[in-house]
Amino acid sequence: MAASELYTKFARVWIPDPEEVWKSAELLKDYKPGDKVLLLHLEEGKDLEYRLDPKTNELPHLRNPDILVGENDLTALSYLHEPAVLHNLRVRFIDSKLIYTYCGIVLVAINPYEQLPIYGEDIINAYSGQNMGDMDPHIFAVAEEAYKQMARDERNQSIIVSGESGAGKTVSAKYAMRYFATVSGSASEANVEEKVLASNPIMESIGNAKTTRNDNSSRFGKYIEIGFDKRYRIIGANMRTYLLEKSRVVFQAEEERNYHIFYQLCASAKLPEFKMLRLGNANNFHYTKQGGSPVIEGVDDAKEMAHTRQACTLLGISESYQMGIFRILAGILHLGNVGFTSRDSDSCTIPPKHEPLSIFCDLMGVDYDEMCHWLCHRKLATATETYIKPISKLQATNARDALAKHIYAKLFNWIVDHVNQALHSAVKQHSFIGVLDIYGFETFEINSFEQFCINYANEKLQQQFNMHVFKLEQEEYMKEQIPWTLIDFYDNQPCINLIESKLGILDLLDEDCKMPKGTDDTWAQKLYNTHLNKCALFEKPRLSNKAFIIQHFADKVEYQCEGFLEKNKDTVFEEQIKVLKSSKFKMLPELFQDDEKAISPTTATSSGRTPLTRTPAKPTKGRPGQMAKEHKKTVGHQFRNSLHLLMETLNATTPHYVRCIKPNDFKFPFTFDEKRAVQQLRACGVLETIRISAAGFPSRWTYQEFFSRYRVLMKQKDVLSDRKQTCKNVLEKLILDKDKYQFGKTKIFFRAGQVAYLEKLRADKLRAACIRIQKIIRGWLLRKKYLRMRRAAITVQRYVRGYQARCYAKFLRRTRAATVIQKYWRMYVVRRRYKIRRTATVVLQSYLRGYLARNRYRKILREHKAVIIQKWVRGWLARIHYKRSMHAVIYLQCCFRRMMAKRELKKLKIEARSVERYKKLHIGMENKIMQLQRKVDEQNKDYKCLMEKLTTLEGIYNSETEKLRSDLERLQLSEEEAKIATGRVLSLQQEITKLRKDLEQTRSEKKSIEEHADRYKQETEQLVSNLKEENSSLKQEKETLNRLIVEQAKKMTETMEKKLVEETKQLELDLNDERLRYQNLLNEFSRLEERYDDLKEEMTLMVNVPKPGHKRTDSTHSSNESEYTFSSEIAETEDIPLRTEEPTEKKVPLDMSLFLKLQKRVTELEQEKQVMQDELDRKEEQVLRSKAKEEERPQIRGAELEYESLKRQELESENKKLKNELNELRKALSEKSAPEVTAPGAPAYRVLMEQLTSVSEELDVRKEEVLILRSQLVSQKEAIQPKNTMTDSTVLLEDVQKMKDKGEIAQAYIGLKETNRLLESQLQSQKRSHENEAEALRGEIQSLKEENNRQQQLLAQNLQLPPEARIEASLQHEITRLTNENLYFEELYADDPKKYQSYRISLYKRMIDLMEQLEKQDKTVRKLKKQLKVFAKKIGELEVGQMENISPGQIIDEPIRPVNIPRKEKDFQGMLEYKKDDEQKLVKNLILELKPRGVAVNLIPGLPAYILFMCVRHADYLNDDQKVRSLLTSTINSIKKVLKKRGDDFETVSFWLSNTCRFLHCLKQYSGEEGFMKHNTSRQNEHCLTNFDLAEYRQVLSDLAIQIYQQLVRVLENILQPMIVSGMLEHETIQGVSGVKPTGLRKRTSSIADEGTYTLDSILRQLNSFHSVMCQHGMDPELIKQVVKQMFYIVGAITLNNLLLRKDMCSWSKGMQIRYNVSQLEEWLRDKNLMNSGAKETLEPLIQAAQLLQVKKKTDDDAEAICSMCNALTTAQIVKVLNLYTPVNEFEERVSVSFIRTIQMRLRDRKDSPQLLMDAKHIFPVTFPFNPSSLALETIQIPASLGLGFISRV
Repeated sequence: MAASELYTKFARVWIPDPEEVWKSAELLKDYKPGDKVLLLHLEEGKDLEYRLDPKTNELPHLRNPDILVGENDLTALSYLHEPAVLHNLRVRFIDSKLIYTYCGIVLVAINPYEQLPIYGEDIINAYSGQNMGDMDPHIFAVAEEAYKQMARDERNQSIIVSGESGAGKTVSAKYAMRYFATVSGSASEANVEEKVLASNPIMESIGNAKTTRNDNSSRFGKYIEIGFDKRYRIIGANMRTYLLEKSRVVFQAEEERNYHIFYQLCASAKLPEFKMLRLGNANNFHYTKQGGSPVIEGVDDAKEMAHTRQACTLLGISESYQMGIFRILAGILHLGNVGFTSRDSDSCTIPPKHEPLSIFCDLMGVDYDEMCHWLCHRKLATATETYIKPISKLQATNARDALAKHIYAKLFNWIVDHVNQALHSAVKQHSFIGVLDIYGFETFEINSFEQFCINYANEKLQQQFNMHVFKLEQEEYMKEQIPWTLIDFYDNQPCINLIESKLGILDLLDEDCKMPKGTDDTWAQKLYNTHLNKCALFEKPRLSNKAFIIQHFADKVEYQCEGFLEKNKDTVFEEQIKVLKSSKFKMLPELFQDDEKAISPTTATSSGRTPLTRTPAKPTKGRPGQMAKEHKKTVGHQFRNSLHLLMETLNATTPHYVRCIKPNDFKFPFTFDEKRAVQQLRACGVLETIRISAAGFPSRWTYQEFFSRYRVLMKQKDVLSDRKQTCKNVLEKLILDKDKYQFGKTKIFFRAGQVAYLEKLRADKLRAACIRIQKIIRGWLLRKKYLRMRRAAITVQRYVRGYQARCYAKFLRRTRAATVIQKYWRMYVVRRRYKIRRTATVVLQSYLRGYLARNRYRKILREHKAVIIQKWVRGWLARIHYKRSMHAVIYLQCCFRRMMAKRELKKLKIEARSVERYKKLHIGMENKIMQLQRKVDEQNKDYKCLMEKLTTLEGIYNSETEKLRSDLERLQLSEEEAKIATGRVLSLQQEITKLRKDLEQTRSEKKSIEEHADRYKQETEQLVSNLKEENSSLKQEKETLNRLIVEQAKKMTETMEKKLVEETKQLELDLNDERLRYQNLLNEFSRLEERYDDLKEEMTLMVNVPKPGHKRTDSTHSSNESEYTFSSEIAETEDIPLRTEEPTEKKVPLDMSLFLKLQKRVTELEQEKQVMQDELDRKEEQVLRSKAKEEERPQIRGAELEYESLKRQELESENKKLKNELNELRKALSEKSAPEVTAPGAPAYRVLMEQLTSVSEELDVRKEEVLILRSQLVSQKEAIQPKNTMTDSTVLLEDVQKMKDKGEIAQAYIGLKETNRLLESQLQSQKRSHENEAEALRGEIQSLKEENNRQQQLLAQNLQLPPEARIEASLQHEITRLTNENLYFEELYADDPKKYQSYRISLYKRMIDLMEQLEKQDKTVRKLKKQLKVFAKKIGELEVGQMENISPGQIIDEPIRPVNIPRKEKDFQGMLEYKKDDEQKLVKNLILELKPRGVAVNLIPGLPAYILFMCVRHADYLNDDQKVRSLLTSTINSIKKVLKKRGDDFETVSFWLSNTCRFLHCLKQYSGEEGFMKHNTSRQNEHCLTNFDLAEYRQVLSDLAIQIYQQLVRVLENILQPMIVSGMLEHETIQGVSGVKPTGLRKRTSSIADEGTYTLDSILRQLNSFHSVMCQHGMDPELIKQVVKQMFYIVGAITLNNLLLRKDMCSWSKGMQIRYNVSQLEEWLRDKNLMNSGAKETLEPLIQAAQLLQVKKKTDDDAEAICSMCNALTTAQIVKVLNLYTPVNEFEERVSVSFIRTIQMRLRDRKDSPQLLMDAKHIFPVTFPFNPSSLALETIQIPASLGLGFISRV
């Protein structure tokens, strides 16, 4: 479409304005070709008729859409012209406070005249590694681009910084150098980057001065080459200077100053080392007082002098040289005060003994008379002789000033040479980046030789700039294969030819300088004759014959010819120079030495290039004539040569341009003067860049970006799979003129204005869609409203009809209710009558039936008693008869048996004398033996049964006793309660009797009172009324007082709680800061350690030069070399003999002073931590005490606390003693299983008796202590109670007296209320105590049940054991039960010593009972064993006799039963044994060569840690301290070696972090300290270390774990950092939400996901990988939470930092994308159960930033909501986001400046950090909570894959 078609109604244009340069207006009607006038409406509300130029008929410039205003790159604007550029810069500078803007390849920097927080190290880190188009414009982005191109293209780079004086050139160059110094670092420890930065204050002090435009204006040009090595680290630098403004030394204009160094010297004149300089105030010297402004506001010259001296020292300029420099500078000041007196018109003299001259000569070390003579005379040389001629006063003054300028220039060059020497490096330079800080185009009212040279240099630079821009445009077109049409651009070669060609201005100037009678006038005439009317760029002013005008690329400049020749010659009298060369001051002649004698790094560099200096080098040898000729080179000639060399250097590098703009001439912050800005934009070439870009195709889009932006203009059928073809088809329909666009290989190129047209079509389409959406929505809303009204009407009708129906139903219900009431009333009357009659009948029947039943009962009772009497009488008679008959029968039996026994006795006596009796007796003995054997077996069985019954009965007895004990306690409690109740009943009965007596008395008195009642009735009524009034007033006062008390109490509690919260937060912050400081110290220590390793390796490489031949070394030797040792001083002294024995193995000891300092610092931090914790506890106790109002009895409470702490310590000591006693008992019982073990004299018996006696003695001692403490407590209570009773009694008496007064009744009432409250509180406390006791009893019952179940299980296990082991097992179980019970009751009765003592007594009684039972069982066993021995002996004798009678043939081989002999399984102790020589192999196989992946997958987590600890345990068991120390030291050093070698592998670092923590936990768990043994089993407690305390090594391991954690975080950050920005910000997770805006030449990273880009899924996959690896390695859950928290902090910080530095990301749609991405991260946390890790809180700043992008930003309420919502963001961050907020569509609105100011006003009281970016490198302080392992050491199996066959289990 034609450009004129865009000039429609409401189109906005720019029209010229004399004040604002350009003014915006709006068309009131469409433009038609041929119209000569445009009707416009200005923004201030006026209408204007704008007439077009009849010659050119050019239309005014169109204004860009608002969506494009404020873009980062000016080339992204659709309309590229001067007003668009100016408006864009103004909006960014004023509204958004952005000082940097891209203009194609140029960075435009506007001086804000205010310190901005955008140059910190955090900003540098944010820009490091980023593409130039991916971040907002910044000087750091240009520096990063130069650094990246140097490394990528291996081509030298240049950064050209130009601009007016005061535009900020020096600062920009300084920040660029700071960026290189920070990002690259130095290749050595010489701190080259610090030296490069230190050169700035020196050069500023000697080369910068205050001008009317700038307080720190550079009065020279400089080009600094920063050299880099092959790894692109800074190795050195070199500086070249151009055209120092020497005239400023002797003359300053009004409101200007001389160079800063002079004022710094005067400000420091009072220093003792400067007294010899004899300086004073700057107003005392001619060279420093001419400007009349010796002081710069806000600058302390004395401090600046200190900075300058410090920089000189850093650059290696010694103190003597510094004082020499200051002597020369002071001499220049004194030389300026030298005055001359005229003798006549041609001669002058200096007053005798002139003080300034004498001071000058003293300082310079020259002869006074000689210098005085040559200041007033000069030497003239002719062909034959020389003449000495006096000079006039004016000539002498000029010669003095020339000498001062010459000395200063020589000193300036000398300092530059020495700075270059300090920055010179011996390492070969691989590449460099040059930073050119040179003056910009200058034009003043009076322009002289300096301005001419400056503008000449800018002409050369502008030519180079134009050629570079043209070249880039050509390359872009060629790359995209677009037809190249030659673009016409301004070529300033004619202007350069006018200045530097043959017979040019400089050539004619040099020619006139050589002429003896050449003057400025003659030179001007030559210029007019040569160039006037012959060169279009040269003009002559109308009213002057001593000036000329040159048409430069920026503007016309008029130069005054006066002084050109003198400044070009730069003449100094040779005699004065000779006097200075003969000085005794050694440094002064050095300034005037020939250049070949001066040692300067500027003569040659390592790269072989000849660098530039302001004065070219002279040849080493030559004829005197040649030297004189060379000496007479003019300043212009030197400057032209230097400029040619500079252009050659720049053309050999890749240039980067920074154009500095001065926004106003008054140095007001953020004030934009359009006239001055346009003038500078025209001068610096920015507009020329715009013009070149606009001449071709300035707007460029990739096909994908075009498709995603203008997808709304396409129909569904137009969308093809090929994006390129789709875009072509759409553009052919939208833009009919094919010359307006071109299709490249990857981009579409548009003419100027076409993107604006497409944006208009897109906006129209979206507007139509919005109207349709609004139409549908509004119809839906109205229909919804109608339906709601209809439903409301129906509802009203329903309710009305329902009300009417309810009224009718109510009437019917009432009628029916009346009928029912009548019915029931009648029924009630009749029923009542019936019930009366029935009850009367029943009563009569009951009395009659009762009488009959009683008669019948009496008769039955009499009969029953008679039967009983008969029964007893008959029984008595029968028993008497039975007894008599029984007695007779027994007597008869006895007589008969006696007779029969006598007969038998006789027979036996006869048989006893016979032989056969013996045979029968023998047979009977065998039978008896067999019977005895059977009896023994039966007795054994019976014994077993009895033992089983005994154990069951014992268990039953124990359970029954426990039950009875609980019942007894319950009964005792109930009995006590009953006693209390009976006491209360008795007291109540007594009170009742008293009350009855009082009642009788009152009744008697009542009669007398009633008589007087009538008399006092009126008085009492009046009194009551008065009391009521007073009562009401008192009630009101009471209510007010109560309200005030409540409010005060609330305020006090709130203030106390706030203070407590603040103090706790502060203490936590201090603790975290200390912890972070300590961990940073560890990090620095590890860095120094690594540096020490590197230096040691370098030293070994340098010292151990390999000799010819090959020497084989052991492969395991390197793995065991300990680079550091972590043992104490004692360990080092013990290692000395070993080192003397093995002189070949040299071990480097640790720097113990540093280690001890670290240890001391650690202890101090721990003490401070403990002090803070104690302070926190004390504050909490104070608050609790104030809340509970426990102000009474402080002494008793303190005594109780001391008593409780004392008893706790005693209980802990007793617990240790009991454990030791039980261990001794177990050892004594497990020594042997013989019966002698349990005998009264056996070791076990003696141990038990000794323990029993010691316990009884200790019990007596404890009783005495308890009695003493109890007496003390009672005495304290008695001392306190009388006071309370006294006060109570006095209060009661006073209350009784006050009761007599009529006005105090209300107070008495209040007192009664308080007593009631007190009684209620006591009752509630008693109730709580009863509930607590009941809860304790329930817990005791539950524990008894569990004990019962446990005993049953133990009984079942004992029954399965053999009989021999059953007794020992039961005893063992009983002992373990007693220890557990002891521990339980020790915790239970920790607060009650009486109960604990009674429990201890019962425990000892039970132990004595057990010992008695054990002794009884031992006795029975011994008896049975003796009987068995006797029987066995007898049986053996009988068998021997029988075997003698049996023949050998009768012996039959009986089958032998196979007997299973059980193999006793070896009981492992959880230790590993290895030889001392195998330590290297152990460390090598277990640490150095271990692959974490195999261990994590196949073996238990933490296996290396367990193995190492088991080895340590064995060394501890052997009490071998040397072995323990060696193993731990080797372990720590080997872990460090592994991490140093494979420190970039996350899996390795995670594996060793997990194992280090597990090793640390094992050392704590088995240390023997009670705090770490709580969760151990009894078996694990047996495995505790017994000989060594490894607390120091635990601290070293903790420090090692901290270092590994920090390394893990760095590895995480390196892996995650490339993914974060792409995945969290750039990638569109929700497709189609955010549209792509037009971009400029600096293309940003596309948000469409390519194959190589990262997405949010990439981040989540990486997080899953990290989490799974840590879980596989068995890392502690708390540590995993800390790692995840750190990961999320890194993600949030990097994302937020990039958001704050990218204007294109600050939009509503991007906020929505960020919130969705954050929700996905939170979902990941939920899936991993890590929501309580604190990771979500680290994302809070990012969440709030995303919310800030989405909320409304218009009204004051919105501002209040933002201030309350964004509490995690700083004020700077909130304001930055609001400034950067950019609408993606025209329907969004920008944030107004007034709204941002409102936010700033509301947040001005907030105390937060002024830092803009979050510290992405921040690492939270890590803690390692103790995590004991439940794994038993004796169960650990060592796999063969580890290659640890040389160690054995113990």
